[in-house]
Order: sequence, then structure tokens, then C-alpha cells
Amino acid sequence: MKVNSLKELYIEELKDTYDAEKQIVKALPKLVKASSTPELQKAFEEHLEQTKGHVQRLEQIFKRLDEEPKAKKCDGMRGILEEGEAVVNEGREGRIRDAGLIAGAQKVEHYEMAVYGSLKTWAGQLDDERAAQLLEETLNEEKEADQKLTQIAESNVNAEAAEAVRARAGSRR
Repeated sequence: MKVNSLKELYIEELKDTYDAEKQIVKALPKLVKASSTPELQKAFEEHLEQTKGHVQRLEQIFKRLDEEPKAKKCDGMRGILEEGEAVVNEGREGRIRDAGLIAGAQKVEHYEMAVYGSLKTWAGQLDDERAAQLLEETLNEEKEADQKLTQIAESNVNAEAAEAVRARAGSRR
């Protein structure tokens, strides 16, 4: 589709983001199951519930625009999630896998922060303050999720993953 206005670009990006969020809803239960850290499992479970809310907010925005909530295939998110799935399937274990899961999840969060920042700005430019508020709420939740992942990684996961690698290296000598 040729995009000829900011509103058309906004709607196309909303459709792309709608698909991205639906992909994330499907992926998060796998991350919960693959995590070995209870704190990380809880973070993924909480973000799953938030993500379902993100889908609902997008549906509200579509309704405000008199548009059918329709997903447009988001190849960017698909690629990021495939990388994350590879972490699960590569046979890594314990904290090493958790460290990889956190890195993959943070890629998702950063992608979403970029998208929601743009969408919020465009909603404001299009004089839809309510949509801008909804998008800002989601943007803030994405930032919080990213910060929580960083805290989990820094509190113990990364150090324990590094120790596991050192222990394996020492046992090979």
C-alpha cells in the first residue's frame, strides 16, 4: 500500500504493531517455561498480562479511528522472536539460557519502545490526545519491563552464567 499521509502511515504502523503484540503474546509463555530463574519467570508472566493489555489498547485506538483492528505481518518482530526461540532450542541451560532469554527479551522491548515512541508522537500530531495517552502508557510499561529485565540480569543471572562458564572451563583442564 502506498502511504500518502501521516495518518495512513500511523494506521499502517498500528497494524504492524498489533501483529507484533499478538506474536509476543504467543511467545511469552514459552519464555516462562524456558526460564530457570523464578524472578525471570514472574517477570515474563507479568509482561504477558501487560502485553494482552497492549493489544486491547491498540484495539481501542483502531475503534477511535473507525478502523477494523487488523494485523499487518510484522517481519521485524518475527525475526527478533525467532532469534529468541533459537536461544531456547540451542541446548543452553540454567543461567546461561536465562541470560540469553533476557537479552532476547530486551531486543523486543527496545523495538517496542522505538515503535510506541513514534506512534505516540504521530497521535499527538494528528490531534488524538487520548490515543497519545494510551500509547504513552504502553511505552512506559515497555520501559519498565526493560528496566526489570536489566535488574534481574544484573542481580544474579549474568554473574551466575559467567560462573557456570568458568566452572565448565575449569573442569576441562
